[in-house]
Amino acid sequence: MTDLLRPDDIETLFTRAEGNFLFARWGRPIAPIVFGVDDATVSVVKGALEAMSVLTQHPLAETDAELGSNLMVFFFREWDELLEVSDLDKLVPDLNELVGRLKAQDAQQYRFFRFDEAGAIKAAFSFIRVTKVLAEMPAESLALSEVVQTSLLWSQSAFATRSPLARLPNGAHVLRPDIAAVLKAAYDKTLPDIDQDKSFALRLCARASIVLADNT
Repeated sequence: MTDLLRPDDIETLFTRAEGNFLFARWGRPIAPIVFGVDDATVSVVKGALEAMSVLTQHPLAETDAELGSNLMVFFFREWDELLEVSDLDKLVPDLNELVGRLKAQDAQQYRFFRFDEAGAIKAAFSFIRVTKVLAEMPAESLALSEVVQTSLLWSQSAFATRSPLARLPNGAHVLRPDIAAVLKAAYDKTLPDIDQDKSFALRLCARASIVLADNT
């Protein structure tokens, strides 16, 4: 996707592997908790969340009335470690089967979402297996990438060939301008929390293009 947004670009970002279009955003404030890392890394993740909140104007919270924490980010070395997390199997269906599948795929990351009755995101679980490749990635870049990918229900292939981040000449990573524009537009208060009609891509593209133009 280039910095010039087109409706087809937006449609691709939210078209599921099954071929159906599905846009969904958070319908409640995000109350995060981070497991498996030191306090410094926790601060980095929460910093990325705060930056995303400023961009989208979607609020963060200390706790969620229903779930306590509704965004859970797990860092670990091996997938089997998830089976040792107390009560995680009550939050993530078929956890044993999922772990087996992810091990077989030698996966590095996985995200699981839960939705409210209207279809908006009410909880997200981000699982990050810290392989050698990820361990060499700056914590700020990894945190920002994960926050982006849990902020909306993107398609499974949205960032398969191109990261949501761009690399600056000094080596630092920042959010790509086009993805930042989509994120900001996606949380426009005049838009719904969920839409399953491909025509929604036109509305989102129009708003994102205005954001992108204002920032250039």
